Amino acid sequence: MSNDSNVIATPHRPPGELRIYLGAAPGVGKTFAMLGEAHRRLARGQDVVAAVVETHGRAQTAELLAGIEQVPRVAISYRGTVQYELDVDAVLARRPDLVLVDELAHTNTPGSRNRKRYEDVQELLAAGITVVSTVNI
Repeated sequence: MSNDSNVIATPHRPPGELRIYLGAAPGVGKTFAMLGEAHRRLARGQDVVAAVVETHGRAQTAELLAGIEQVPRVAISYRGTVQYELDVDAVLARRPDLVLVDELAHTNTPGSRNRKRYEDVQELLAAGITVVSTVNI
């Protein structure tokens, strides 16, 4: 154990599990299915949060997001605009059983913690947090 005051002692957690909903194109129901799974897990008593969920303006998808705690995204300034990305530190601090992270293949805004979202997810998994995500193939 380190004497470094920035280190927080926590019991070791095994790596989290990764579940990916695959789809052939946008709009086929990946995010909808991911949110359905989140509600089932909440009903079983699991601690579930949403870190990145893209509704793309779909009312039914937005309705499914209701009732799921959302971790705010981090704002990244880039070329005169502000983009919002997954806040890895906030999720790690919250330490849920499961986190929803849409669009696994996303390229993060320059200046983000990691270049790609899958790298953010790798950090969450290593911390023992299970991740449910989506990707188009």
